[in-house]
Amino acid sequence: MLNEKTIAIIKSTVPVLEKHGKDITSHFYQRMFSNHSELLNIFNHANQRQGRQQTALANAVYAAAANIDNLGAIIPVVKQIGQKHRALGILPEHYPIVGENLLGAIKEVLGDAATDEIIDAWAEAYGVIADAFIGVEAEMYKEAKEQKGGWEGFRTFVVDKKIEESDVITSFYLKPEDGKVIASYQPGQYLTVKVQPEGENYTHIRHYSLSDAPGKEFYRISVKREDKGVVSNYLHQSLQEGDKILASAPAGDFVLETKEAPAVLISGGVGLTPMVSMAKTIVEQQPEREVTFIHGALNSNVHALKEEIAQVASENKNVTSFVAYSEPTAEDRAAKNFDKEGFIDLEWLKSIVPSNQADFYFCGPLPFMQVVYRALNEWGVPAENIHFEFFGPASQLEAEPVSASSAK
Repeated sequence: MLNEKTIAIIKSTVPVLEKHGKDITSHFYQRMFSNHSELLNIFNHANQRQGRQQTALANAVYAAAANIDNLGAIIPVVKQIGQKHRALGILPEHYPIVGENLLGAIKEVLGDAATDEIIDAWAEAYGVIADAFIGVEAEMYKEAKEQKGGWEGFRTFVVDKKIEESDVITSFYLKPEDGKVIASYQPGQYLTVKVQPEGENYTHIRHYSLSDAPGKEFYRISVKREDKGVVSNYLHQSLQEGDKILASAPAGDFVLETKEAPAVLISGGVGLTPMVSMAKTIVEQQPEREVTFIHGALNSNVHALKEEIAQVASENKNVTSFVAYSEPTAEDRAAKNFDKEGFIDLEWLKSIVPSNQADFYFCGPLPFMQVVYRALNEWGVPAENIHFEFFGPASQLEAEPVSASSAK
């Protein structure tokens, strides 16, 4: 445990971290990768270029400093990050490397303001925080390995089927090369794949939501092709049926809670992938639970898995599906294959969702999520009934509460 003096020193640095946190974490990553280029095999290069990883780390460091006298308050965040660390293969031996370079970055960015006393206090605090992560992650590694069908590290899978779902999204059905049982998962969780496209110096690792109900002999991920996405373009253009790919055991803390309350699943774009898993799981396991599936897309050309959800809704009286197209095509208008032209908003939500006394799950692009989050808050949906998932490092939503689900 930290003594009162150390806690006081750490808390005194909170205003500085709030002001210079992004500069410190940006320098940290430059410094660490310069000294340990092998870690580029683990970290997401795209998030680095976009600054998302730096911002997420700055927020995490700030939260740790602000709660240094009550680290229990950040345990939900530790567990959420730990899920990704386990999926990526972050190990105890990586933490001293991170600590050394983080302290070095603080000193180099703040200069004389980072006194020896401050650096020593942060070194002590980092040790306590790192131990918390290592302990949480050790349990996750153990669970991933020892569960039925589980495994350690990355396991080889074969692409059994590759199906184009829309102009930009393709599904990959993955079966284990060894033919043995695979671990189950909770709807909403993701699979982490590792690839090394031709011409790339390092491996690239990405998390993709599992887009089918658990309990199958395969895993399905439905991947959107991003314009500059190294991994998504490799999957779309190069990975073919019969090819092999590495994956770690399913992970993630954005999961469907088993309740009797109605579930409202709201998605934008490729954000529908975890929602499809949730909807199909409810149908199989809670056939009486009311489900409202709401999806927003540009138009039918980019709307993946539409027929699959339409079939789920037509075959199950507890499922209702709605579609909003912001830029419907002439064919969409002629076919009348959507329910709203424009974006998902509060007025429309109120007209199609019977009550705000439901469990709301949402996922999609950040601007979409901000709009949905504000709408749910304005409608008075209790915070404990709001659950969401960020694709990539955690970002900020307006008036975001600190909770396990919001940490994602």
